[in-house]
Amino acid sequence: MRKHLKTKKWRTGQVIPFVQNGEYYFKKGLAAYRRRDLYRAKKYLERAVHLSPNEPMFLCELAVVLSDLGEYQAANQLFLMIVNELDPEMTECFYFIANNYAHLGLFREAMKYAEMYIECEPDGNFVEETEDLLELLSIENEDGHMLDNQDDLIVKQERARNLLEKGQFTEAIQLLETIIQDYPQFWSAYNNLALCYFYIGNVKKAQHMIAEVLRQNPGNLHALCNMLVFYYYLHEEQEVHRLIRKLESVYPFLIEHRYKLGATFALVGRFDLAFKWLYNLYKMGFDGDGAFYYWLSYAAYYRGYKQFAETMWKKVIHLSPEKQGQEPWSSASSAKPQEMVRIQQWLNSENTSEILYGLYLVGKSFYKDELIKQTSFQQHLHSNSFIQSFANYIVSPTSGIVSPNVADSFSIVDELWKNNDVSDERMCIAWFYIFGKAAEFEYDFSNHSAWAAATEYVWGKKNGENTTQQSIAEKYGISISTVKRYVKMVKSLLR
Repeated sequence: MRKHLKTKKWRTGQVIPFVQNGEYYFKKGLAAYRRRDLYRAKKYLERAVHLSPNEPMFLCELAVVLSDLGEYQAANQLFLMIVNELDPEMTECFYFIANNYAHLGLFREAMKYAEMYIECEPDGNFVEETEDLLELLSIENEDGHMLDNQDDLIVKQERARNLLEKGQFTEAIQLLETIIQDYPQFWSAYNNLALCYFYIGNVKKAQHMIAEVLRQNPGNLHALCNMLVFYYYLHEEQEVHRLIRKLESVYPFLIEHRYKLGATFALVGRFDLAFKWLYNLYKMGFDGDGAFYYWLSYAAYYRGYKQFAETMWKKVIHLSPEKQGQEPWSSASSAKPQEMVRIQQWLNSENTSEILYGLYLVGKSFYKDELIKQTSFQQHLHSNSFIQSFANYIVSPTSGIVSPNVADSFSIVDELWKNNDVSDERMCIAWFYIFGKAAEFEYDFSNHSAWAAATEYVWGKKNGENTTQQSIAEKYGISISTVKRYVKMVKSLLR
């Protein structure tokens, strides 16, 4: 059983009631820890460390709580930060590090730090527990397989990372699944596996994987960030805003977590929050890779720091020459972000249905204000009256001067998105074609679910899908008679 760390005696002067400094939250964290309310303890101790980042005892107690929560990798990073940067005399950290590595199955590292602790503290408080750990490790390693397994994990992890970076997702999935089977608490493998599933379009599997991580390891920052990215690409705005609110109150202490948080905020268009964390790392002297300077340049540019963005972009080109032409101020940038470029491609189409879909995406985009200023959008404010009505609605949806049919048509696409894991863009474009035909005959579009259901059914049949009107009715929560009636209308419009 882990012994509780003794706290330092604090020098006290005049006591000022209700001053919520680092020590205040540290004491509340200790009280929660003693009650075994680990999640509340973590919250208070994170706040204490945020207010007093150089107090090693605060960091150490937080790392102990993280260890009890199963966040072994994050805990070890804090323990190492303490002994390497803040207080080399806190050698009890070596014992905790050894324990955590043993839980992760990294037995070679566990033995290394256990031996370091005994060497530093031959009469220390945790000598007995450390000797027991070493004896256990030695017994299990009598045949030499245990340490070989650790080497095997390191090799597999590196290979999986390379496969993921190269886009070889099927091979990466097979490898990561074997890692999870052998090391069931190696959370980074779960997170990478979820990304692989998402990239190949298996969204349900990806979300299930992240949900499993958060069930067993609540508060896992990488899992929360990945879930935010999933919701963002699925256009689930309420969930995106909910997670952003949750993550913007997080105060990560590990460089890896600050980087992950900053890059994630940049990817979903919250450049204010992205700049906060990425610039924080830059000021600390963090020497990042090309991706770090890439997102820092974008965040700086969209926050109005153009000169600094240009300086950071020079580092991007030095580290990743292939990014030439993707500057945040370049109209040809493929990451403007990518969503903006994709939407502009629809807006510049010569097909009316594709233009309407592009206008719909503008209304849903985090970059709406920026997109509206672009020529690709402005041209449609002076287009034919049909397209112009959609563009006007995007600029001023509550003005009341646009036909309610425009809002209905957008709501029907909302229904198509809501009822499909990954929206089929061509199905949405097909709907705008149907709408264009129906608008000529003054159809009623108020039954959004019915129109969406009929569109999906007809589209599916046209593309050889084995679907029934009964299953579509159940999917959209409407009667089969309603589906039949609207399917008949859609088919008549497409003749």
